[in-house]
Amino acid sequence: MKIIERADYQNYLLSIKNTPDIKVITGIRRAGKSEMMKSFLNHLKMSDANANIVYADLSILENEPLLEYHNLYEWAKNRHQVGRNNYLLIDEVQLCKHFELSINSLHSLGIYDIYLTGSNAFLLSSDLATLFTGRHIEIHVLPFSFKEYCAYFDSDNDLQTLFDQYVVDGGLSGSYVYGNERGRKDYVKNVYHTILRRDLTGKYHLPDSRMLEQVTEYMMDNISNTTSPNNVSNCLSANGTATNHSTVGAYLKYLCDAFVLYKVSRYDIRGKKYLQSLDKYYLADTGIRFAVLGKRNMDYGRVYENIVALELLRRGYSIYVGKLYNKEIDFVAMRENEKIYIQVSDDIGNPETFQRETDPLMKIRDAYPKILIARTRHEFYDYQGIKIFDLALWLKGADS
Repeated sequence: MKIIERADYQNYLLSIKNTPDIKVITGIRRAGKSEMMKSFLNHLKMSDANANIVYADLSILENEPLLEYHNLYEWAKNRHQVGRNNYLLIDEVQLCKHFELSINSLHSLGIYDIYLTGSNAFLLSSDLATLFTGRHIEIHVLPFSFKEYCAYFDSDNDLQTLFDQYVVDGGLSGSYVYGNERGRKDYVKNVYHTILRRDLTGKYHLPDSRMLEQVTEYMMDNISNTTSPNNVSNCLSANGTATNHSTVGAYLKYLCDAFVLYKVSRYDIRGKKYLQSLDKYYLADTGIRFAVLGKRNMDYGRVYENIVALELLRRGYSIYVGKLYNKEIDFVAMRENEKIYIQVSDDIGNPETFQRETDPLMKIRDAYPKILIARTRHEFYDYQGIKIFDLALWLKGADS
């Protein structure tokens, strides 16, 4: 399999090197966490001549003795070298029962800069604070971006065709080695079913995975739509699935904790306050939707909005759904002192569609940037202060 340098993640890891916290690389299954750790290990070898790198992949048979936490602790402690820059990297750490006892003890000794990866079901964001009592930094890895997809396939030619392929293939790069669409879809479906049927059903002791799958497929069918657990449960009940809003709410939380879904709340632009009802949920990768549901009830505008949501998260923005009077702004993106208002659309060639997308942006009275991202297939242009970007070019990094 071809390996792509994921520079943004690597640069962030390097920027926090030798800080006192435990670094935990998280993300949906098969997002590339293990490869990220191996790439970081190679960076350490090349950049630090005084490095003592202690690495273990707990999924391989030769490391079976380390699956007992006392053994893991002694093994790591005995490999520390005085006078060296000591790094401890452990992949699939959750395979060691009570691993947190070993890691916390090693961290207390202050002898290692510690990096961990593990299954998304056992290193959930919600669990980390309990496991490591606040002494950690989470490095969250998303599936391949469109820019990384282009780098993998070594081509900047026919960008629009590449983008059409990316929408269907998605960013789970393990699927790229298959030479046909069926093989790629089977790979992605296997990842999806493993998360639901083994990871989450096992972790939360669910009676079976059927209800979880129904909730997930409903959410995939309604990406980029505002919804609530009550709405989902009503719809499922109307279609013959007995459930309630409490069960649906719990399942949505499980899916978000496992990075299958990302919850985005609403923000009142005029009142400058966060709203508590009717959130949006975005899928971790559009390839999952196509692999599981195909093109059923296809709405490319909503799929494109999902892709933009993930890209904004990759770029370090906190995102919200904007509300202005009775209008909706797809994204209010915030990063430190920066704020951007963003609309996403499919084809804005029709004047009515163009007006529908630009009107909400025109009604915002502050001076923060306003952007419309669509399948224009043209270079950037400006319309009355609104920057208009082609979606594929924006994803590749165009800013003007």
